[in-house]
Amino acid sequence: MAETGIFQALLVTTAAGLSTAIGSVMGLYSRRPSASFIGFSLGFSAGIMVLVAFGELLPTAVAVPALGFVGAYGAFFAGMMTYFLIDLVIPHEYIGQHDHAVVVSGDAGTHSLEGLEKTGLLVMLGITIHNFPEGMATFVGAMEDLRVGVALGIAIAIHNIPEGLAISAPVYFASGSRKKAFLWSLSSGISEIAGALLAAAVLMPFLSETVMGITLACVAGIMVAISLDELIPVAKTLDSEHGPILGVITGMMVMAIGLYLLK
Repeated sequence: MAETGIFQALLVTTAAGLSTAIGSVMGLYSRRPSASFIGFSLGFSAGIMVLVAFGELLPTAVAVPALGFVGAYGAFFAGMMTYFLIDLVIPHEYIGQHDHAVVVSGDAGTHSLEGLEKTGLLVMLGITIHNFPEGMATFVGAMEDLRVGVALGIAIAIHNIPEGLAISAPVYFASGSRKKAFLWSLSSGISEIAGALLAAAVLMPFLSETVMGITLACVAGIMVAISLDELIPVAKTLDSEHGPILGVITGMMVMAIGLYLLK
């Protein structure tokens, strides 16, 4: 366990958040990735998050004397419920789901331009709010251990790319403005940085081993909830074959090897 400076933790979170710009550029200038590729990528991201949650964050919280098994798992389930409530109040969808399926194929179909721009706006608002806890999770993980923060940052960056694509493509189709589509997409990633800054402002004055343990367990719960409720189901929606589970397995294997080499 190696504590990290605030600047390093913010740097990791910033890189993860701004990865939405990669998806935005893909939506504006590149050939759109296939649904099966996105499905594999989301599975890969979920595999990283689940392994880090159960292999690193939760065991670290359980080892805190003031928490133990009961306290750590209580915080873990509190984190899951927090994400559930956020998703219940403000759900969001990925490209390839419902109204966004039209964008994956590159065919505007029967959707009106106004409807496409509204889709992009709603997706942006939903993703922006969901990115707050992700930014806090990456920051807290990096503060506790840089390698854990980097692992979470990679996982979040991977699934931020299709999120950026989900925002930029419909907005560009509707408005014809690359600048507008890019800025809308980028703003959702900036909210992740805002989440990290909020975590820094709230946690730093009260930081202790117990507070960090509770926070890590909550972060683990959020990561598992994101993976089970969002990433894996969406991956299966996009690819009903074996790509998503292969992504999960690959993500876990790569992360396990990475954590072992960084010990």
